[in-house]
Amino acid sequence: MTLFAGKKGLILGVANENSIAWAIAKQILDAGGECGFTHLPDREDDDKKKNRRRVSKLTDAYANAKFLVPLDVQNDENIREVMKTAESEFGKIDFLLHSIAFADRDDLSRDTIETSRAGFKLAMDISVYSLIAVCNAAQGILNPKAAIATMTYFGGEKCV
Repeated sequence: MTLFAGKKGLILGVANENSIAWAIAKQILDAGGECGFTHLPDREDDDKKKNRRRVSKLTDAYANAKFLVPLDVQNDENIREVMKTAESEFGKIDFLLHSIAFADRDDLSRDTIETSRAGFKLAMDISVYSLIAVCNAAQGILNPKAAIATMTYFGGEKCV
């Protein structure tokens, strides 16, 4: 299948083989698209680089998976670095998939009305504002008809 032949883009948010982002990325890669990937930054004390290894185990099987770099969406400079990497590899991009979400485990274990203010701000910063920050940083490398998609899941359904 060549539906994505000649198309280039970024996949943000693959954590492992069960990620919705990976299911989408695999379809794009199998359809001829070229993808750059990000992973959660590894902790400095993690010599095994578990986050990177979990994603590279998936992407290494594809020649059209062009790069894998860490992304901390709470760090605007890191977001800009990812966009520079994408520009260096692809020039312009045709698509961007944002599949990033986070909520503190303590807040997830409580009723919604017991969510802490700090936990809510953290969840919104990572899960929501990161889309705005990423799109802002990507402006200069998006092709005129580029597509941007973001994902949601049960958390959004639970509270709506």
